[in-house]
Amino acid sequence: MAVNTIRSQKEKEEKKNLFSFIDKGLKINKLFEEGIPTQYIPKALFIMMLLIVYIGNTHHAERTVRRTDKLKMELENLRADYTTLKADLMFYSKASEVAKKVEPIGLEESLIPPAKIIVKESEY
Repeated sequence: MAVNTIRSQKEKEEKKNLFSFIDKGLKINKLFEEGIPTQYIPKALFIMMLLIVYIGNTHHAERTVRRTDKLKMELENLRADYTTLKADLMFYSKASEVAKKVEPIGLEESLIPPAKIIVKESEY
C-alpha cells in the first residue's frame, strides 16, 4: 500500500499552468483579503446588464436574419409559381385554345367581323 507523503514546496512550484500565471499577474487574492469589496458591485452589475443586453441583441439579430432568409426562400418559390401560372394562362387565353374549350358547349367562333354602329347626334 502506498504511503501518503507531503509534497515539498519545490514540487508545487514546478507545476505552472495558465491559472497560476493569471493569479500572479492580477493578484486577485489581495483584492479579497478583507472581504468582498462593495465599491465594485454597481460597476459589476452595470457590466453584467450590458452583457445581457448584448447577448439578447445578438440573439434577436440572428433570429431576424433567419426569418429574412426564410422569407426570401418563400418569395422565390412564390415568384416561380407566379411565372408558371402566368405562362399557362397566357397559353389558355389564345383564341384557338378558347375555341377548343368552348366547342363542347356549342359555342363557335364568329366568321363575320363586328359591325360598327353609328348613331347620329339627333337620335340620342
